[in-house]
Amino acid sequence: MLLSAAVGRPRRFPVEYHDTMRSHYCGELNATHVGQEVELYGWVHRRRDHGGVIFIDLRDREGLVQVVFDPDLPQAFQRAEQARSEYVVHLSGQVRRRPAGTENPDLPTGEIEIQGTDLTILNRSETPPLQLDAHLHEVSEEVRLRYRYIDLRRPEMQRRIRIRAQVTRVLRNYLDEQGFIDIETPILTKATPEGARDYLVPSRVNPGQFYALPQSPQLFKQLLMMGGMDRYYQIARCFRDEDLRADRQPEFTQLDIEVSFLSEDELMGIMEVMIRRLFQEVLDEALPDPFPRMTYAESVRRFGSDRPDLRIPLELVDVGDLMREVDFKVFSAPANDPQGRIAALCLPQGGELSRKEIDDYARFVGIYGAKGLAYVKVNEWSSKGREGLQSPILKFLPDAAVTGIMERTGAQDGDLIFFGADRATVVNESMGALRTRLGQDRGLVAGGWQPLWVVDFPMFEWDEREHRWSALHHPFTSPKEDQIDRLEADPGACQSRAYDLVLNGSEIGGGSIRIHRSSLQSRVFRLLQIGEQEAEEKFGFLLRALKYGAPPHGGIAFGLDRLVMLMTGASSIRDVMAFPKTQTASCLLTSAPSQVDPAQLRELSLRVRQPQAEASAE
Repeated sequence: MLLSAAVGRPRRFPVEYHDTMRSHYCGELNATHVGQEVELYGWVHRRRDHGGVIFIDLRDREGLVQVVFDPDLPQAFQRAEQARSEYVVHLSGQVRRRPAGTENPDLPTGEIEIQGTDLTILNRSETPPLQLDAHLHEVSEEVRLRYRYIDLRRPEMQRRIRIRAQVTRVLRNYLDEQGFIDIETPILTKATPEGARDYLVPSRVNPGQFYALPQSPQLFKQLLMMGGMDRYYQIARCFRDEDLRADRQPEFTQLDIEVSFLSEDELMGIMEVMIRRLFQEVLDEALPDPFPRMTYAESVRRFGSDRPDLRIPLELVDVGDLMREVDFKVFSAPANDPQGRIAALCLPQGGELSRKEIDDYARFVGIYGAKGLAYVKVNEWSSKGREGLQSPILKFLPDAAVTGIMERTGAQDGDLIFFGADRATVVNESMGALRTRLGQDRGLVAGGWQPLWVVDFPMFEWDEREHRWSALHHPFTSPKEDQIDRLEADPGACQSRAYDLVLNGSEIGGGSIRIHRSSLQSRVFRLLQIGEQEAEEKFGFLLRALKYGAPPHGGIAFGLDRLVMLMTGASSIRDVMAFPKTQTASCLLTSAPSQVDPAQLRELSLRVRQPQAEASAE
């Protein structure tokens, strides 16, 4: 169970505030309230007429309670007869125990009911376009987003939004205790390259000029360190105009943190305690102490990913050295290419897979650029050796290679070995994704929570299309101190002072120690082919600030939406946001984005051009 019923429960309102104020929430009533007079507000979840006695299940954000109306009170009974699903009502009554044998053990309020004495219909409702007692997957997402205000009434959605509120409260409390200062940064700011397209906002008072909505508060939080704030945090709204998927939205929320005069180990230690406290207080789950750490190189080598799900017991094994002399170019070419890789992945009892299932996995890895998926079925290796193996590629493999593969993978009878052979980047992405997919499909994902710090990231990666180096994180990340001298001589071997926090295969936080000396920042810009003029135009304010006593500093940002998604068991961050966008960045509730009045465009010195196809047709 992810959350106890009591988590996040508010105190009931004191009745002395107003004569007609609710005395209790529906879901908090129990046997200790028997005999008490109560005032309740909420929605009619369902109404039932049982032979002259009317039952109303009243719902509010805390749950359901059953209310009974008898004909002995004709005025209240008549109003109860008029009530329908989703009517908003106020009612009064006395708490009593349910008759023996009618208790509902599945309901927190199942021991009691309310003997209704008065009911007022505050508002009526048309028939809702979605059933509130249906599971989320039983209603189309389009309907849920179009009628989000109704969808939010679901207990499951209310639980998730409430958990989100508790998460932010726990995080704030902890950071406040640690001396962090909550500081807001601008929303209307300057466009800077941070890996995604900016949302641009035209300026009316400065025709032809634009603000950008921040992709993150990165530069401002660094400036706050230069301003002596020392420890900053913000639950920040961020904006990125990029293609979307389940865990991305055009506007999202992150917990943004920056500190001065701390090493990465010290900062990571503070963050570890924060995340452990968060899971303990919200989910009553104890996370490891300390969190395990793994280098980027080891993570990619063993799991094909820098965000591995450690709950899956499958690992990649390098076998390229066994394939250098084979008469099979699919293997020999990457085996002899410094940029190539051949990795094997052993699936226990994978011999059960049919040819169709294997072909389906081959198509799956094709999504990540793999040209195929070789395999070997281990039928009876223990008794028959090579003759007990089954594969179209066996004829290309000498005995030494086969024996080496079996020894390294530890394959047993009944297992299946998959192979990825290509450029290392393709093998890592495709086999890493296959590992995760197999773990999910074959029920190999263990329960619980597996956090992991990934450290020692490369400083740069080579951009094949642009034929230049690019920053793996962002251009303000500091290289390791002992590698600064050979920054230009061997950029590919240079490691950064960056760190990511991974949880169950999802990156929930990432950060780094920043560059705090202007001379080093200029060197990194030059290596990234950001010229002096471009650097001045885009980052001039930061470069100037670095010249006036910038302290050593670093930080981290946690994806709040993704973190809550994991904690609530949701499959998409849309299910933990009150009003999300679709995968085409539109809001079905408000019909945004939409056209604006031409007069408003003229005020902004803008003109909308027709799409090329329409213009050509005319």
